Amino acid sequence: MEATAEPVLYHKLQIWEPSMESEEEEEEEGTSEPLVLSLRRPLDVPGNKVGGLPGAWARLVAALLLLAVSCSLAVRQLQHRGSLTGKLASMAPPASVHSHPTGVYHHGAIISPAAICSHLGQELLAAGGNVVDAGVGASLCLAVVHPHATGLGAMFWGLFHNNSSANATALTSGPAQILAPGLGLPTALPALHLLHAHFGHLPWSHLLMGPTMLAQEGFLVDASLARALATQGTKGLCPLFCHADGTPLGLGDRATNPKLAAVLRKAALAPTPALAGDELLNLLSRDLGLEEPLARPTPTLVPALQFSMTQGILFTTPGPSAGPELLALLKTALHSREPSPDLCPPLLKNTVTPVSSILATVDSSGTMLLLTSSLNSSFGSGHMSPSTGVLLSDLVDRSATSAWACPLILRVSSDDTEADVMGLVASGTPRMAGAMTHALLSHRARPQTHTHQQHQPQPQQGPTESSSTCGQGTLLQVAAHAEHSHVSSVPSGCCPFQGF
Repeated sequence: MEATAEPVLYHKLQIWEPSMESEEEEEEEGTSEPLVLSLRRPLDVPGNKVGGLPGAWARLVAALLLLAVSCSLAVRQLQHRGSLTGKLASMAPPASVHSHPTGVYHHGAIISPAAICSHLGQELLAAGGNVVDAGVGASLCLAVVHPHATGLGAMFWGLFHNNSSANATALTSGPAQILAPGLGLPTALPALHLLHAHFGHLPWSHLLMGPTMLAQEGFLVDASLARALATQGTKGLCPLFCHADGTPLGLGDRATNPKLAAVLRKAALAPTPALAGDELLNLLSRDLGLEEPLARPTPTLVPALQFSMTQGILFTTPGPSAGPELLALLKTALHSREPSPDLCPPLLKNTVTPVSSILATVDSSGTMLLLTSSLNSSFGSGHMSPSTGVLLSDLVDRSATSAWACPLILRVSSDDTEADVMGLVASGTPRMAGAMTHALLSHRARPQTHTHQQHQPQPQQGPTESSSTCGQGTLLQVAAHAEHSHVSSVPSGCCPFQGF
């Protein structure tokens, strides 16, 4: 502890000059009151003299004596302060060495596939938002800058863990429905609006400001979108993602989507989830020549599926996501006495892998949100609505399982609100449940680290490169441990993260 500096007060002292002697003598002659120099008794020497000295000399001697006494007291006080300061310095702890490894933060953090969206989520956290505000805002950002993997035409699944209640809630988009032949019903806006209405803190319109600005003023094509454009070609994507000669935009090129920006501005003003979805559906119906939409999205918030295991309680999403499949695989592996099978699917060739977008956000208390969304394939149906700038999904089968969706959360204790919490969400594999089970079993097989280091807290050991999504996808991990937020990814460095 550093010694606090105290203000020093200075008093002005009158300086004696020889010219003052005559003036003071004249004053003394005109006064009948004796000069009191001590509290014992007034001096009664005639002419106000001390030991025969004139009165002025007496006052000079007294002033010198007072000055000497004052100097002595001042020196003693300075010596006392110096001694006290020395004692405080000896008692103070050494200079702080508190530091954090990469991906560890005091308050909250977010990780996503796009740096600009992770940054937007971090700004929402720093502005007083919670993990739902950050996650929803970043998802809307990804809907703008990653149209190959997600968008307003995508389906969403989410898993929200509330640390104060130790419960988890699943966001479902409802079964896939047909908007028009071959085109899936968009569910992003009503699903995200519903999640935010129940658990968000900041105003809904505040979450759409950043994505709207990106769509209107433009964003730089990143490596992920550039690769998808180079692979997919430009059919159905011009002019938004094409040069004037029809070639696809490349890394670092600027893209805009003003029609999408207009949709987001209207959605920001919608007071209910139904109106947020209806605004988009009305525009899409006009583009498709429909009198009215054949169906409307029915997103829901339901209790998450739970499964108790040695390490704690596992939460995941219900069907038709791949969550039930994940739990079945996990139960079989845990009850089997045989060595755990290799649940990684074989590398598939000449097979279109469903593309999905993922993100995760967490605060230091253990509250977290995992979100995953998909157009079912790269750029979905490839059909872009001219009046909305929205790419529609090609997922139209109501009974189809969302194999790309099975986020999971592991809570170490159901009773302790300060217990460690870990979340996993993955993308990119054709058999997501098997890959996630493989990652969780790999985590379970390794010795756990519970030692709390004073200056550099470490999370409970989670997936590493050896427990990736079988080499075919991306795995994001978030955790709360020792009152800190932790974020990481496999492969390392694949996904930008931000925190504070």
